[in-house]
Amino acid sequence: MAHTIAAFLPITLLMVGALKTKRLAEMMFLSSFLGAVLIYKEGFFSGYIDMLYGTLANPSYQFVFIILMCFGATIRLFQESGSMAGLANLLDKYANGPKKPLVLAWIIGIIMFVDDYLNTLAVSFSMRNTTDRNQIPREHLAFQSNAIASCICVLIPFSSWSAFTVGLIGEEGLAYADYLSAIPFMFYPLLMILTCFLLALGIVPKAGELKQAYGRVASGGPVFQKETIEGATITVSEQESSLETPARNAVIPIVVLVATVIYYDNDLVHGLLACLAVQGLMYISQKIMTSKEFVEHCFEGAKSMLTMAIIVLFAMTLSAANKELGFFEIVIGGAGRAVPPALLPATAFVIVAATTFATAGYWVIQVLSIPIFIPLALSLNVNPALVISAIMSGVTFGCSFCFYADPVFMTAAATGVSNLKIIKISSPYVLPCAVLTVIGYVIVGFLL
Repeated sequence: MAHTIAAFLPITLLMVGALKTKRLAEMMFLSSFLGAVLIYKEGFFSGYIDMLYGTLANPSYQFVFIILMCFGATIRLFQESGSMAGLANLLDKYANGPKKPLVLAWIIGIIMFVDDYLNTLAVSFSMRNTTDRNQIPREHLAFQSNAIASCICVLIPFSSWSAFTVGLIGEEGLAYADYLSAIPFMFYPLLMILTCFLLALGIVPKAGELKQAYGRVASGGPVFQKETIEGATITVSEQESSLETPARNAVIPIVVLVATVIYYDNDLVHGLLACLAVQGLMYISQKIMTSKEFVEHCFEGAKSMLTMAIIVLFAMTLSAANKELGFFEIVIGGAGRAVPPALLPATAFVIVAATTFATAGYWVIQVLSIPIFIPLALSLNVNPALVISAIMSGVTFGCSFCFYADPVFMTAAATGVSNLKIIKISSPYVLPCAVLTVIGYVIVGFLL
């Protein structure tokens, strides 16, 4: 019993502390440090240092760190070159009024299915000026970008997410065809993508903080309201160059980015480095900036991502502590084995969603949950496609609704809307979709 309570203490501290103080970085550090105290006892000091070294040596963190540095440099170059202003003016010709910009952003989000980071990058920075000019609150773009990014990645069977999952289910004797069979039952991502589209069209009504944001703009307030709370720790400078250059200076690097990502088996690092190289060649050759200015802008952009990189460091350290404390096994293993076959898909969704929400470890949760739920489904004669879909629905819910998950951080960085506000805006839409998802899995669990 004491062990079970200890396993939940770091997560509880983080959730309560972050919501109470709005100081995410500090609470992330304290929660991960508490994990070290619980694991190493009197040797907690050296133990915590070892945990930090472990995270820094983790290929997943190295990947995220490189992505963040390149991401910051790429965006700063888009800003300083004036290409983002040129792209915004081009989009304004086709997207005007209260609905078209959001519909266009939705379409771009569907097209950029390869990776959730790439999705947020393309949607947020190509559309935020257009939505601003059309008096659409920045909060709406932030919610839509965050909601669609992970959802579309699991629904398209050749994205970075689906490739990772197919590899995991392959270790349990399943194949690519089983993942394809699961897609029609991925209720949560399907519902969220539909909800975002209907909300953009005005068919689904505005609610909660999104409704308040539209009221602010309607009464003459700003479309983007900079926050003074401590929760707004992840931001990208709103400073834009007074220069405006042709839209091709943004479009060509983005096309190169996407093409390179696809060519190199959905690896975003290759894509961003290729994008930076093309930006350098184009902007320097056109004398938009000197080689010295190019390098300075790259470093300034990379520096803007350091806060996020540090928070992700603590987040991944906390995730490692949770694993060591047995948090995942307690939640996933214990509850997952105590349900009747018909309720297994619904149970898998609830457990995976809750665990991902609590830990932000959406990759880790798949690694831990698939070897538990897939064999369990096979032993109980439950259609494994239902369990795959439930797991993928759960991780998309958790990573898009967890205020310290790196996709939410990425959305906050790209739009300027704080991570905590994104979650508050999402609540009236995400939670009903989650409830409908549970109902859907209960129904198909009994029918199939």
